[in-house]
Amino acid sequence: MVKPEMQSLDTPAVLALLADGRRMLPGLLVAGVIALASQFIAEHYGAPAMLLALLIGIALNFLSEDRVCKPGIAFGGKTMLRLGVALLGLRISFDMVNALGLPVVLLVASGTLLTIGFGLAFARFFGFELRFAFLSAGSVAICGASAAMAIAAVLPKDERSEDQLVFTVVGVTILSTVAMILYPVLSQTLGFTDRMAGVYLGATIHDVAQVVGAGFSVSEEAGETATLVKLLRVAMLAPIVLVALTVLRASNRNGEPGASSPPLIPLFVVGFVALATLNSLVSLPPYVTETAASISRWLLLLAIAAVGLKTVPKDLVKVGKRAAAFLVAQTVFLAVVIATGQLVVLPYLKGGS
Repeated sequence: MVKPEMQSLDTPAVLALLADGRRMLPGLLVAGVIALASQFIAEHYGAPAMLLALLIGIALNFLSEDRVCKPGIAFGGKTMLRLGVALLGLRISFDMVNALGLPVVLLVASGTLLTIGFGLAFARFFGFELRFAFLSAGSVAICGASAAMAIAAVLPKDERSEDQLVFTVVGVTILSTVAMILYPVLSQTLGFTDRMAGVYLGATIHDVAQVVGAGFSVSEEAGETATLVKLLRVAMLAPIVLVALTVLRASNRNGEPGASSPPLIPLFVVGFVALATLNSLVSLPPYVTETAASISRWLLLLAIAAVGLKTVPKDLVKVGKRAAAFLVAQTVFLAVVIATGQLVVLPYLKGGS
């Protein structure tokens, strides 16, 4: 006679979970091998492991189109990233948030709002309507592809809506990858401290994965600061989308009914905040925080490898030069605003270093 606990392992839910695991395994193994190789090279030759994982992934991006590898690579670039970022919460405390100070919070908020304003103001100059301006500027200013999908869900739909969304997602991902490589160098050129570099990277790079990669390629402090600043930007997604919904409903220009919206505050942000709160209120044993930090680093390294595997630079040319120029202009504007703001509030930033 089969024991009840053995029967429970044969339920449809468990079988489906095992099937999903088998489907994800090949892609996750590819990303995992890249992560291991990157860490090995980093330890022996001193190169940044995150950057190496990204570059190796890009060199092998054809695997992201392989039927066997594709599900695992997509899972690694999203779920593993979110788990890794959530676990970073155990390395953050309220004291660290307080150390950022009001000037940094105001700088991040100002950069976000000014970039969206820039996009709306210059849309006609580039030949676009306000809908695409808000979509692209919101994705640049807040959190890349996630913001693009959230904003697209509430915008009015037309025959170009899908193409514009696809372009924005591809464009901000590629620009984030370029920024991940260039902005750490720019931060050094501007003479930023590690903490200032973290603020700059977190406030200017579009996607979370590339923020984490760029930050930790500079230093541990820069990586932690960049992640925290980036999460401050992500948190702005909710109020901005809610404002957009309010304006659209007031003007009776809402899109097709029934469209499902993604969560305004992603679960990994909730996890990050919960773990940071726990770390602030409870004195956790060092082995717990150190183990969490190690797991987090490996998850993020695997995730950045998966992001590289999904990055195809030539896709950018498919959407047109004007649209590409518009996204680049918004990206440059945000970078200039944040750099200028940091120079203005330099005494405050140095005081918290």
